[in-house]
Amino acid sequence: MTMSATPATAPPPVISPLPFAVGLTGGIGCGKSTVADMFAARGASIVDTDLIAHQLTGPGGAAMAAIVAEFGAEFADAHGALERARMRALVFGEPAAKARLEAILHPRIRDAALAAAAAASGSYVIYAVPLLFESGSWRARVARVLAVDCPESLQIARVMARNGLPEAQVKAIMATQVPRQLRRELADDIVSNEGGIADLAPQIERLHNLYLAFSKRTTTIPSQRL
Repeated sequence: MTMSATPATAPPPVISPLPFAVGLTGGIGCGKSTVADMFAARGASIVDTDLIAHQLTGPGGAAMAAIVAEFGAEFADAHGALERARMRALVFGEPAAKARLEAILHPRIRDAALAAAAAASGSYVIYAVPLLFESGSWRARVARVLAVDCPESLQIARVMARNGLPEAQVKAIMATQVPRQLRRELADDIVSNEGGIADLAPQIERLHNLYLAFSKRTTTIPSQRL
């Protein structure tokens, strides 16, 4: 009698663990981009939400149709990109307009950022999110938060020199962000950026080694809380 073959049991699918993720934040002019570049040079994957936002609102960007529908054609330039100066003036003067813009941008930024992280090949992921604490939902998506910190007077001087903005406008931008002391209290880790690269390097190296260790722990012990 011929015995029927027993179907082989298929092995369970291999599910890759999510990468260990750090949220990088800081007030305007604190030097987040410099710090992110230094982590990238050490093998971290950087997901820059500001860059994603610029792509979404660039010529033909994925958010532009919704922005034009919500605010009007005058908020797009001749190339189909966001009229940034016009929008900046509107949202700083009208909190309701700011909320309407965020309702369009934030879900798109989130989805693009999570997709980029899922495709990342670095040792761990750093989400660069300027308004991490202000946005509310990002804190739950990262294992640790790193704040780049410097005195407010230095923030103002840097932004005035970099962007050519008057002091009053820089202070107005800062007023929309979490105060420096509260940001320091909420962060898990802090990088002091009052000097130059030579002062930053040992701080970045120490944190990079810490994040590597955490990343290995989350790979081998998925259920462990950090």
